Amino acid sequence: MKYLLATSLFVGSLATLAPAAQARDGIGAGGAAALGVLGGLAVGGAIASANNGYYPGRPVYRAPPPVYVEEDYGPVCHFERRRTVDPYGDVYIRRVRVCE
Repeated sequence: MKYLLATSLFVGSLATLAPAAQARDGIGAGGAAALGVLGGLAVGGAIASANNGYYPGRPVYRAPPPVYVEEDYGPVCHFERRRTVDPYGDVYIRRVRVCE
């Protein structure tokens, strides 16, 4: 039992002494930047070349051409003021409707 505990502690201590793995092992800083740029270009090209479906444009409303209709309103009438004389000789002003 003591032997099993001692070996497990020894193996456990060896596992903790191993250095942490890093993503740039074997690649310099410039190589990592170049791989990042190339990967971004590849993914961007794949997204840009995706085939989008064709959708028709928005409907267009075209108004009908304007139509000018001259309506017949009948005779044009207006009021005029006229001086008149009554049978007693008095002068007064009357409003008279005049239609053309």
